[in-house]
Amino acid sequence: MSFQHIMGQDVAKKMLQSALRNHTVNHAYVFSGPPGSGQMNMAQIFAKALFCERQTDDACGECLSCRKVEHGNHPDLHIVEPDGATIKIDQIRGLQRIFSYKSESSNPKVYIIRQADTMTVQAANSLLKFLEEPQIPVVGILISENGQALLPTIQSRTQQVPFHALQPEVMMQALIGEGYTAGLVRSVVHIASGLESCREILQQNWFAEIRNVVLQLVKESMSRGSSSIILAQQKIFKTGLSEHLDILFHLFHLFHLWFKDMLHFRYGRHESIVFIDHLESVSKLAITRSTEQWVSYMDLAANCRKKLRFHVNGQLCVEQLLIGLSDTSGSITG
Repeated sequence: MSFQHIMGQDVAKKMLQSALRNHTVNHAYVFSGPPGSGQMNMAQIFAKALFCERQTDDACGECLSCRKVEHGNHPDLHIVEPDGATIKIDQIRGLQRIFSYKSESSNPKVYIIRQADTMTVQAANSLLKFLEEPQIPVVGILISENGQALLPTIQSRTQQVPFHALQPEVMMQALIGEGYTAGLVRSVVHIASGLESCREILQQNWFAEIRNVVLQLVKESMSRGSSSIILAQQKIFKTGLSEHLDILFHLFHLFHLWFKDMLHFRYGRHESIVFIDHLESVSKLAITRSTEQWVSYMDLAANCRKKLRFHVNGQLCVEQLLIGLSDTSGSITG
């Protein structure tokens, strides 16, 4: 894989390739952006390009050094990940010990710190000394969802490389081309920030299942109301799906997208409908509620998802949503 294989992120690619061509590579970078937007892939390709024996501003993917990076056994590349919930000072000290020895080649050593914003204060201060006084040529890449969460002193000593969420249309085209089901793809590109995250979700059997559950619950709650809670117990809580917090997050996100589709249909924006493979159901339900009601449902789904972040019981959140939907069922409004 090389820079040209990464979709989007043109600003990041231009910055890094320009530094490689002009021999102005910084000693440390912060790759900051939403999860799944390609920071880790970009970091590994940048490392390959630094080591590459054939090209100056990209990775050939064929030379021995490139292959070693791809196989995870290049001696001059080290990756640090959180040990539990945080990156600890001993991990940074271990990195410093490894990097106290010179590389056998003329290239700099490279380290990548994933979730760098999880460093403890002690670990961050230890890294700061490393940034200020590297004993040998070193290039560091700190990956973070929020670069501003890092110590200001670390931010001031690193070059910021921004990453952005890819456009859903771009991801959709790529994923359908890879053979994923169009209906699932159309949903996942609206709840994940990048191709990596989309693929990870699509490869899980539960995603198709939870999408179908959302469709069943919406139809049930809009008609018979109370039976939707029984259905939720059977499809979500007794099957164990509710034990995974990320699945419940996606559940509420899919509800939010469904309610938004009602607005797209009412305003004739059919090209924006996510559940386009259920257009007939969308067309029938969209006219049973007013615009204000659909917006209130979107807010309800968003609030339930927010409560999950504050550790409110998942079953209570789902039941609250379903009760909220059934409370206003009945009349057709304009």
